[in-house]
Amino acid sequence: MDVQGSGAEVPQELAGYPIIYNQPIHWGEMDAFSHLNNVVYYRYAESARIAYLQALGMFDGNMVTVLAQSSCQYLRPVTYPDTLLLGVRCQRLGTTSIAIEYSYYSCAQQAIVAIADAVIVRLDSKGKNKVPWTIDERARLVELENKVGHSPKL
Repeated sequence: MDVQGSGAEVPQELAGYPIIYNQPIHWGEMDAFSHLNNVVYYRYAESARIAYLQALGMFDGNMVTVLAQSSCQYLRPVTYPDTLLLGVRCQRLGTTSIAIEYSYYSCAQQAIVAIADAVIVRLDSKGKNKVPWTIDERARLVELENKVGHSPKL
């Protein structure tokens, strides 16, 4: 398996993640202490999450999702220049929600530098009522996860 859009090999630390999102660090994302600003990690998670939903064919503009919860644990500072590889996978698929986990791998440090999680809830097109995942969507998710030997809680 390779890193999405790069052709590079996936580090062993990310082998159990079906989506590996390639994210270069930009100079303007550094904070006053010359490391990656904490807010940027959430922006990266958003982009990786969208890539995950796109891989499942679930982000076609007809589905509305709301971020219900997110957290990030910073393990090591990240500085420019670097590229992060974000491993994305499903922890748990509920009736109308999905819990996603992320691992941020620094290519410069060759180590996991942060871990994060998020819960998104699926809503109808008006954004008012929760909508369950279809049988087909659930099957696609399980198939994607199984390709790397991962089995989310269902």
